[in-house]
Amino acid sequence: MAEKTKDGDAPAALTIEVKTSSGEVWGTLVASAKEFKTGSVGFYANGKVTNPKSGARYQVWMNIILIGSK
Repeated sequence: MAEKTKDGDAPAALTIEVKTSSGEVWGTLVASAKEFKTGSVGFYANGKVTNPKSGARYQVWMNIILIGSK
């Protein structure tokens, strides 16, 4: 069995900025460190962002998984 990949330098959280390709910011999320049920490790965030032009709101879910951590 191969050894799981680890990252001892990973922070407890990441700040994720959601923006358009032209740089218009729709919102910011915080992704907290997480060990998933699968055994993988990484970060998880969820929240809402808003289109500043139309006011439409979007739900965001994000998993960031360390490759080889399962």
